[in-house]
Amino acid sequence: MRFALICLFTFLLFSACRPAASPVAVGKKPISINDVPLKDAQARPLKPVAEMSWTGFEGNVQKLRDLQGKVVILDFWATYCKPCLEEIPHLKDLQAKYGTDNLQVVGLHVGGEEDQPKVPEFVEKLQISYPLAYPEDALTSFIFGQESAIPQTAIFDRSGSLVKKIVGFDGAKKIELDTAVEQALN
Repeated sequence: MRFALICLFTFLLFSACRPAASPVAVGKKPISINDVPLKDAQARPLKPVAEMSWTGFEGNVQKLRDLQGKVVILDFWATYCKPCLEEIPHLKDLQAKYGTDNLQVVGLHVGGEEDQPKVPEFVEKLQISYPLAYPEDALTSFIFGQESAIPQTAIFDRSGSLVKKIVGFDGAKKIELDTAVEQALN
């Protein structure tokens, strides 16, 4: 009996102390897109990024691939967003500085149905001259990831690769945006 208990104890001791198996995967979430570290990107775009689209306020549909050859800034905004109110004049300045041959800013309204009636007055007040649209869900999901704060600004290089995503707007984010645009243009 004693021998059986010693054997059982030895078996349990050695079987319980085996090293843990290596993890198969830490997670499905990427740590970077185009070698740019991201903390909140979704695991995989729902469709190719170049095929992601938005519908202009006039009803025209445009895809990111339609703007290939230009640096593209997609700015997700709403009328009630104070940082958006501060960022939009700077986006207008960037559009004017680099011209539509090199840079295209697209303002993507994500304020919801309750915010839509306020948009015309907001656009007139800020004299927004770049195209405005509503993003498709796949594009919003891809850019937002796990972060829902606005504004969210995505900068794509001339080949359509995501260069930088910026959440919020202040003096430091303005410099970050300017640097990302300059790098994407070069």
